[in-house]
Amino acid sequence: MIDPLYGFVFLGLFSPGPNVILLTASGARFGFRPTLPHLAGVVVGVGITAGLTGAGIGAALATMPRLEMLLRIAAAGWILYMAWRLWFARRPDADPAARPMSFIEAVLFQWVNPKVWAVALAAASAYPGGLSPLWEGLRLGSAFSGINFGVCLFWTAAGTLLAYLLQSPLAWRVFNRIMATALAGFAALLFV
Repeated sequence: MIDPLYGFVFLGLFSPGPNVILLTASGARFGFRPTLPHLAGVVVGVGITAGLTGAGIGAALATMPRLEMLLRIAAAGWILYMAWRLWFARRPDADPAARPMSFIEAVLFQWVNPKVWAVALAAASAYPGGLSPLWEGLRLGSAFSGINFGVCLFWTAAGTLLAYLLQSPLAWRVFNRIMATALAGFAALLFV
């Protein structure tokens, strides 16, 4: 029998969120291969975040409301900054200095990605494995990274294919603004 954790994690990570939006936009803007370090950073960072949550850090953070609010504010600020950059982003060929998110930037982004924390906390509480904190952390971390690898490949490839439809400056502007608006919406959800 398959652990229901895997279905939950798949649905939680596959549905639109900051990582999905950023990987799709990066795939469209820079192509599949240049986005691979960003993709790898998301996979590793999500695994680390889920692993730490399974090991108990998520429960510890929930007992510190001031720290939790500080993290929400930091997350909202970072997400709004990325949305602002995406809103004003030009076509890839019109901005030679533009580059995809690096591996390290993508790993670090997971620390302020509210969706990853929410899915990891929900998975840890709804589907406990009954293991010691170390093994529970490894169980969640590997489940999240393994499943997220496929999810990230899909959304990066989808963005790469979407680039074929974005042939005019207007199409790029509309695409970037839709993605930026969706990303900014996640910042607002942090306080609901």
